Amino acid sequence: MKAEILDKLKTLAESAKYDVSCASSGTTRKSIPGGIGNTAGWGICHSFTEDGRCVSLLKIMLTNYCIYDCAYCINRRSNDLKRATFAVEELVELTIEFYRRNYIEGLFLSSGVINTPDYTMERMVRVIKELRTIHRFNGYIHMKSIPGASQQLVHEAGLYADRLSVNIEIPTEQNLKMLAPEKDHESVYKPMLYIQQGVLESAEERAKHRSAPRFAPAGQSTQMIIGATDETDKQILFTSAALYNRPSMKRVYYSGYIPVNSYDSRLPSLKQAPLVRENRLYQADWLLRFYEFKVDEIVDDKNPDLDLEIDPKLAWALRNPHHFPVDINKAEYSMILRVPGIGVKSAKLIVMSRRYNKLKSADLKKMGIVLKKAQYFITCNELAVQNVSDSSPEYVRRVLTEKKLLKGKENPNQLSLSFD
Repeated sequence: MKAEILDKLKTLAESAKYDVSCASSGTTRKSIPGGIGNTAGWGICHSFTEDGRCVSLLKIMLTNYCIYDCAYCINRRSNDLKRATFAVEELVELTIEFYRRNYIEGLFLSSGVINTPDYTMERMVRVIKELRTIHRFNGYIHMKSIPGASQQLVHEAGLYADRLSVNIEIPTEQNLKMLAPEKDHESVYKPMLYIQQGVLESAEERAKHRSAPRFAPAGQSTQMIIGATDETDKQILFTSAALYNRPSMKRVYYSGYIPVNSYDSRLPSLKQAPLVRENRLYQADWLLRFYEFKVDEIVDDKNPDLDLEIDPKLAWALRNPHHFPVDINKAEYSMILRVPGIGVKSAKLIVMSRRYNKLKSADLKKMGIVLKKAQYFITCNELAVQNVSDSSPEYVRRVLTEKKLLKGKENPNQLSLSFD
């Protein structure tokens, strides 16, 4: 590899590291005769698919030059840092060479904005188009659509990328204007709408003709920066819920604000990213997507921010002790799903298994249910501990947080999406 290309690679890979929304998921692209790669491969793992597979992606920027001066961005135009730009041919060659060496299975491509959104977007589209049409690259491609890009370029990108995404960055328009005066949410929501239209039109065409081209088969995603501004978790989650109502939106990512530009007085003086809050938002996001919760059940006017000490599912259960205990041999699936310590798979297994036998605590353990938590919220006629209604929510919280505190001393840096 040429020294010049290697130098650009180091610079632009470093500039791309702050974008967390580079998960590979939601699509299958098989090998084709004479083609290179697929989305079911193996190699050095960096991201996870929805079915649990690990995949490796080349996470790179086309350029870290940018016409914008966003307060929260390391690549803002006023920062004095090393800049670089890949030529289209250089980035295409780099991706193919990395794949041939088994370093990667796919590409995550983003960019700063040079000249205009369309100028940048056109070059990004050329990269993925050449990979698909000239080199017949069949691996996974996730491309960031540039806010403000035209519908024509967004549509063309969707014909070659597996997933497209446009970052909201700051959850509310008012705070976005404060930290990035040259941006607005309209420039973000328009490309989102273009992607949604493309996905729906593609699905309609493929229902009639199986040979019709696919448009962004893995849908779209977005990202919000958490902690750079004063939005409550309630505001953030209502924004996420509205986005999930769009048929093509697959994931909303939450990125704890990293103080890369601490000299800017508009930004909070944090020593590190708010990782616990970020983790709680991801857990709340799972409740919205998989556990049939509504936003106003997780956060409300009285509790606009998530409890950082306990996960949001447990917090809801402790605020609503009148729903418990739940009889796991009789309760509906939707209520079993709300029991702390019981996940989606376990809830489905309970409903299926109780058709044949009355379930006991030993059966629940075999199903992988976290009884140390669930025991306070269920009944199966043999549990020795007092449930949350017999004792009090305060007692249950104290017992469970003490256990968690002891566990945290063993693993002080461990964060999880689970509700154990």
